Amino acid sequence: MAAFPKRYADLVARLRVPSGFILVAAFAWLSHPSSRSLAAGVPLSLLGLLVRGWAAGHLAKNKSLARSGPYAHVRNPLYVGTLLVAAGLVVASRNWILAGIFAAVFLLVYLPVIELEEQHLRNLFPEYAEYARSVPALWPSLHGAGAGGGFQWSLYRRNEEYQALMGFVVGVVFLVVKLLWF
Repeated sequence: MAAFPKRYADLVARLRVPSGFILVAAFAWLSHPSSRSLAAGVPLSLLGLLVRGWAAGHLAKNKSLARSGPYAHVRNPLYVGTLLVAAGLVVASRNWILAGIFAAVFLLVYLPVIELEEQHLRNLFPEYAEYARSVPALWPSLHGAGAGGGFQWSLYRRNEEYQALMGFVVGVVFLVVKLLWF
C-alpha cells in the first residue's frame, strides 16, 4: 500500500464519519435504481455484509491479533466487506458518478486510515509484522495463513456490526421507495 503522510492520515481519519454523511447525501440525490440494478447490486452488498459480519465475529479489538476466519486470508476484511457493500449499492443505484465518488473516498480517506490502523497494530502486537508478510492487505488469498479460533457472536455484538446491517437495510428500502415512487 502507498505511504501517506501521517498528518494527512490523521486528518482524514477524523473526516471518515463526516465523509460518510456526504456519501449518503450523494447516494440519495444521485441514485436512479431499476429492478434490474437492484437485483444485481443487492446480492453483492449482501456478500459484503457477510464478509463484514464474519470478520466482526473474529475481532477482539486491541486485545488479540485477529488471525482466524477471514483474517487468515486478508488483513482488512472489514474494509473488503465495506468495498463490496459500496460496490453493490453503486450498482443498485445505477449511477457511475457515485462509483467515482465512492472510489475517491476509498482512495483518499480509507486507504490512509487503513495505514494508520496497521501502524497501530504493529505497535500493539509484535507478531503483526510476520502476519503482514504472510497475509495480503486487501486482495484475499485463497490459502489461509491464520491461526485457529471460531466465530463468536459475542464479538459480533461487541463490535456492533449489526449497525452495518441496519444501514444497508435503510439504503435498500430507500432505493426501493425511490424506484416505486419516482
